[in-house]
Amino acid sequence: MAVLQARRSQTPATAAVLLVGIALLAWIVTVGRMRGMDAGPGTDLGGLGWFVGIWLTMMAAMMLPSALPMALAFTRATEERAAGSALAATSVFVAGYLAAWTAYGLAAYACFRALDSLAGGVLAWDRAGPYVAGGAVLAAGVYQLTPLKEACLRHCRTPLFFFLHGWRDGRLGAFRMGAEHGAYCVGCCWGLMLVLFALGVMSLFWTAVVAAVIFAEKVFPQGMRLRFLLAAGLLFLGLWLAFGSVPGVTDPSGPGPSVQMEP
Repeated sequence: MAVLQARRSQTPATAAVLLVGIALLAWIVTVGRMRGMDAGPGTDLGGLGWFVGIWLTMMAAMMLPSALPMALAFTRATEERAAGSALAATSVFVAGYLAAWTAYGLAAYACFRALDSLAGGVLAWDRAGPYVAGGAVLAAGVYQLTPLKEACLRHCRTPLFFFLHGWRDGRLGAFRMGAEHGAYCVGCCWGLMLVLFALGVMSLFWTAVVAAVIFAEKVFPQGMRLRFLLAAGLLFLGLWLAFGSVPGVTDPSGPGPSVQMEP
């Protein structure tokens, strides 16, 4: 019995090491694949297969650190319920979580392609591009202040209610719980991801900034209050982007990226 309890006490630590390792590896791959590809706002997203691959890698790098508390809470709950291998169930939970973010990426890709085909060049940086990009950042700032943002962020920060009232057994249940948590996470962070698209989705600098902001909101003790400060910052940044030149944002009208994406 003592041996079994010792093994159970080690399982969350093992899960934490594995998830941190996956996130670190995803960052290494992301840096390797995105280096030199930042073309600023409106960066072409390449072919669908290429985009899905890099997007999933980015989400593992950006989102797994902030999702770690929820994943470890799921690991402990699985152990307490004696519902099979906790590590296997946690892996399925994380797969469901990343599936939700993959769905968001596919929706963003579809919107990008639709705008690219219908806008007729009006979104070029020497035309309406700065205003559209700035408007997207402004919209993200306004969303920070909405009740939906607050509800989704509260869910991401406090997993207890989710596990008490939304538990599902089995691997399918673990996947569904991961996908549901991922949906809440998308509801919390879709505006910040929109900021990333507006500033340059292939920018390593802005990817790291957005990832740090998401982590701070979800993990820091004052994360709920931080959203108000972020809202003010995003509103200022949106206006600056629309009517000025923001440092760290690549000018899309300049030279293109040095590395070409697959068609």
